[in-house]
Amino acid sequence: MKKMKYVLVTGGVVSGLGKGVTASSIGLLLKACGLRVTSIKIDPYLNSDAGTMSPSEHGEVFVLDDGGEVDLDLGNYERFLDVKLTRDNNITTGKIYQLVLEKERRGDYLGKTVQVVPHVTDAIQEWIERVAMIPVDGKEGPADVCVIELGGTIGDIESMPFIEALSQFSYRVGAGNFCLIHVSLVPVLNVVGEQKTKPTQHSVRGLRGLGLAPNILACRSTMALDDNVKEKLSQFCHISAEDIITLYDVPNIWHIPLLLRDQNAHEAIFKVLNLSSTAKEPSLKEWTTRAEICDMLHEPVRIAIVGKYTGLSDSYLSVLKALLHASVACRKKLVVNWVPASDLEDMTEIENLDAYNAAWKLLKSADGVLVPGGFGDRGVQGKVLAAKYARENSIPFLGLCLGMQIAVIEFARSVLGLKDANSTEFDPNTRNPCIIFMPEGSRTHLGGTMRLGSRRTYFQTMDCKSVKLYGNRKFIDERHRHRYEVSGIGMDSCVIILVTINEE
Repeated sequence: MKKMKYVLVTGGVVSGLGKGVTASSIGLLLKACGLRVTSIKIDPYLNSDAGTMSPSEHGEVFVLDDGGEVDLDLGNYERFLDVKLTRDNNITTGKIYQLVLEKERRGDYLGKTVQVVPHVTDAIQEWIERVAMIPVDGKEGPADVCVIELGGTIGDIESMPFIEALSQFSYRVGAGNFCLIHVSLVPVLNVVGEQKTKPTQHSVRGLRGLGLAPNILACRSTMALDDNVKEKLSQFCHISAEDIITLYDVPNIWHIPLLLRDQNAHEAIFKVLNLSSTAKEPSLKEWTTRAEICDMLHEPVRIAIVGKYTGLSDSYLSVLKALLHASVACRKKLVVNWVPASDLEDMTEIENLDAYNAAWKLLKSADGVLVPGGFGDRGVQGKVLAAKYARENSIPFLGLCLGMQIAVIEFARSVLGLKDANSTEFDPNTRNPCIIFMPEGSRTHLGGTMRLGSRRTYFQTMDCKSVKLYGNRKFIDERHRHRYEVSGIGMDSCVIILVTINEE
């Protein structure tokens, strides 16, 4: 049986360098060379998963087919690699400690003192080996390469057990089966305009001190690294200059795999993993065309995203990517108008007239309106007003999760005459509850207790726009993440709303 090859991507100096996009791009490049690829994301936080974390702090919660609530980077992996990952492809400190403590309670450790080394580190390594063997591309058998991204920055206290585990893991799998790519920052100081290597030198030194030696250095910078800068990094970081790659700023992230290819990153990886004789040259023709088309688009399409977390675009990353893919397919340049939902409300008109006018100006200048998911009642009335504006002015409207529920509430109030129609999430005592709490939900535990993952939904009528948009299919399989659902009370004859019903 062939041995699994592992590519570990770590980050240094600062967070937010784009390790997730880099890991996804490396996976895509290897796939373009004819290899089957899977991915694992390690998040060192103590949460069991991302399900209870605030989008404004951590970005969106990405939902997998199996209902796993995971880090948004797994969304990048799925989009770049065209795979379907599982909840176990996202490792957290919480999951590992929970596993170790369950083993301890069962007596699996036979009375030994349970310690970080070896018990936690062994659990991490065993988890990686197990998940790497799970096929995620719809084919039989395990992948050829597993790309692992270690979240956080080298030196973080919470990452230490994972660093130690991965250091041991590099010896466990053996030479020729483990490649470490370190993503670091080479800043350019505006005062002197010089690319500074010292932060990366310190980062690599810290990584080596923890037992991991990088094979390839991926340097984030505003521009391509000068040859003398590469030579300096090579000398102080003990890495060949040809194995130092520049990830400079590009118009869109679809260029990152092309940057890696043009700098022969695949050859550097193959050299470390002993794959030079089996892999072929990367085929990225379709990908290149898409990246170039995206750069050439000029005619704008403006979409207003009316939401609660508009201060951080990563809160709606999957929505943004879907809009981008659609706009490129339509040969339009996507322009997003970020509209804070609460700024559309009457109270804001009283308290902050400028913000109120700015929000409505953004909404009214849009070609389409999108209300994404969310929790809590902040901004709900603003979303209702946005849905009403779109409906009354024949502006294309898309409601996702809460956004769809908002559209139901607005329609029930404005068209069906149910003036107090509401969701029981916002008004438990409403006399017209058109959105209700789902029976399988929990009112006491928030994590993992919603309707989660891929569910089948059947069309109740074939004579509607939704059916046509989905290619005249009788049912669709899409991912869910919500605690409330449409009740249908008082709306049985309203086909415009109730065109589909969940199989449950």
